[in-house]
Amino acid sequence: MQSLDLDVLERALEWKAGGHRVWLVTVAQTFGASPRPPGSLLAVRDDGILVGSVSGGCIEDDLISRRDSFTGRKPLFESYGITSEEARRFGLPCGGQLEVIIEPEVPSDDLRALLDHIASGRIIGRSVDLATGAWSFAPAQPAQECERTPERFTSVHGPRWRMLIIGASEIAIYLAQVAETLDFKVSVCDPREEYRSAWRVAGTQWVDGMPDDAVVAFKPDGHTVVLTVSHDPKLDDMALLEALKSEAFYVGSVGSKQTSAERRKRLADFELTAAQIARLRGPVGLSIGSRTPPEIAVAILADLVAARNHIVLEKVERDERRKRA
Repeated sequence: MQSLDLDVLERALEWKAGGHRVWLVTVAQTFGASPRPPGSLLAVRDDGILVGSVSGGCIEDDLISRRDSFTGRKPLFESYGITSEEARRFGLPCGGQLEVIIEPEVPSDDLRALLDHIASGRIIGRSVDLATGAWSFAPAQPAQECERTPERFTSVHGPRWRMLIIGASEIAIYLAQVAETLDFKVSVCDPREEYRSAWRVAGTQWVDGMPDDAVVAFKPDGHTVVLTVSHDPKLDDMALLEALKSEAFYVGSVGSKQTSAERRKRLADFELTAAQIARLRGPVGLSIGSRTPPEIAVAILADLVAARNHIVLEKVERDERRKRA
């Protein structure tokens, strides 16, 4: 879940507690290019104030102007961009179509229950009964997509994306700066005093202690990334031994192919299973000839974004080669 979507739920609950009526809007499906992915949230207050987004702004304006026509507990669907003229009117990219589900009356108890699930660190599926508007919850997987059947609509929600960086190296500086813009809450751990005193990246949280303890205390979940960039095998390995046993969605370590092969042998000596070691992305990042710290950070984050968006890069590369053949 993006922090913006979490904010939508929190604000909607606050507004309802203040006596306002609130409409909850969720992107149900997209076709072609779309400004916001399925599952994105928007809340509209009875006075036209909104939080969140489902498009670049034009669809939000339409929903605000029509909000009083959406009544009752039963949810309804609205489609945008069916024709090219409509796509232009609502500011959708060429060929883009968007379907949203509008819930005119969401009980505060349902919003509170969803926020409680998210706060616990669980990835949860929220199912909306299309006949009654009632919500139900069930465990979900990070890669699970929004789903619509004739009976219900299900969206997937989870805690905010977090990143734990081991090693306050120059690579870590660029990783942290860009990761913040990608909606990651970034924490950094490095027990070496000279690195701690030199760390100056605003918005990040410093974690005291040794890397293995930091990973355990972090309690990695399906929305957690652990990256080791200290260039010190002792520090990196300590973190990896715990991260690879955790539920972290992405675990990566910088280094050459030879360094990465040696690291895998060491991890096996510490009795990690083959399946656990196979989760390690190392050398981490896309192979784009990166040499400088900023380039390495870009390569890592590009691979990370692809993984978060469930993009299989090998398939993309094969498809591109076929197009050029």
